Amino acid sequence: MMNVKDIEVGEGTAVSLQNHLERVWSWGGASSGLCHVYRPTTLEGVRGVFELAYANGRTVGLKGGGNSYGDAFTNSENVVLDLSRMTRILDWNPETGVVHVEPGVTIEKLWQYVLGDGWWPPVVTGTMKTTVGGCAGMNVHGKNGWQVGPIGDHILSFEMMLPSGEILLCSREENADVFHAAIGGFGMLGVFTGIILQMKRVYSGYLDVRTGAPANLGEMFSFFEENLDRSNYIVGWIDAFAKGDALGRGDAHLANYLPPGADPNPQESLSLDHQNIADTLFGLFPKSAMWMFMRPLMNNLGTSLVNTAKYYAGRMGNGKQYRQTHAAFHFLLDYVPQWKRSYGAGGLIQYQPFIPKENAREAFAEMLRTCQKHDLPNYLTVFKRHRPDDFLMSHGLDGYSLAMDFLITDGRRPTLAALAKELDAIVLAANGRFYFAKDSTLRPEVARAFLGAEAIEQFTALKARCDPDNLLQTDLWRRLFVE
Repeated sequence: MMNVKDIEVGEGTAVSLQNHLERVWSWGGASSGLCHVYRPTTLEGVRGVFELAYANGRTVGLKGGGNSYGDAFTNSENVVLDLSRMTRILDWNPETGVVHVEPGVTIEKLWQYVLGDGWWPPVVTGTMKTTVGGCAGMNVHGKNGWQVGPIGDHILSFEMMLPSGEILLCSREENADVFHAAIGGFGMLGVFTGIILQMKRVYSGYLDVRTGAPANLGEMFSFFEENLDRSNYIVGWIDAFAKGDALGRGDAHLANYLPPGADPNPQESLSLDHQNIADTLFGLFPKSAMWMFMRPLMNNLGTSLVNTAKYYAGRMGNGKQYRQTHAAFHFLLDYVPQWKRSYGAGGLIQYQPFIPKENAREAFAEMLRTCQKHDLPNYLTVFKRHRPDDFLMSHGLDGYSLAMDFLITDGRRPTLAALAKELDAIVLAANGRFYFAKDSTLRPEVARAFLGAEAIEQFTALKARCDPDNLLQTDLWRRLFVE
């Protein structure tokens, strides 16, 4: 049996692997791993975790806010380095909008810190609970992906600790190869210890929003293409149960920043009190309990009815224009706390392919029909537009993505695995790509097919340089890249 050794971790406290054993769940709750979890608050603490892992012959996986749907941060029977307590804003320049943060700073803390000075994060996720370090590691995108790219396009530089304890400074000019591989490199090269980002100047706490209600997939694509050049954000929702001429119907929302002077009272709209998302419905019913009322509907029949009702509600409001706060527009996943619990004990997974614009309509139609054919329609479907980027392990391309949530039960697991293989074939035939923050089902041959041998070889060579002992690993890394 392995001799477990004590190493000083953090603020001079001797700890043992045996004292930190926890079950770590994927965000979707469909998978987990029993891991040794450490939550340091300092650079010395991070170094101590690496030393502890070396001494005990264990690998280290990195975890931020824990919002990846699959196994991107679990590291079964090994160490998980949780960075959620490294939450300092290291520097902020309200004149230039440049901010320097530790990796555990959440998008919530970031926007709340800069908004009063007239700035907003250039890229945000659908929940404000993600961390900047996690966002950089997955190179996340938002509802403006076709216009401003992923978050990596707004990172000016970062400091990264290698497993050896060395701090590497990376930017587009210094260690540029590591810069373009670590962003989107899902934590396999080193630990972000400080990240410098450029914020976006805003002149109001509001966005101008307009709705649409496309009657089918063709109309959804047309709505996007007609509005790309005159919108700052666009997002679509699709009713995955609709068939025939209504296949791909849904609703869409576009939004634009207000120009200077359009908001008569920007100080008020930029205040945090004005941006808060209410925690009750109608001022009475706590949203924290809503998932319990959603749970009986989390089946094919119930969700079909909800999707139908949502579509026709959208038709009634088609073309509606209004102003909405930044927080209310962006963070839809935070409207119902713990909404994922409505899926039940088995949790959910998300499947999100990215397809070039010339192939996307046909591929998405085939994917929706394939899910319906197997009686496995996805319960929540989100449609976005993207652009390519220059990061090594990128999911970005000039096209569209379709994020699809699937309910997991013991009985559904084998059929969903088979469905994923069929969907993979459709995506690869359309020259599509995948997103590791959402992945639970990819196989090594699929990862090789969409990334290409050259990109994988470059990444592997950089990993050998930054992490020669292959200390940094996760369940996702072993599933896709370790033969």
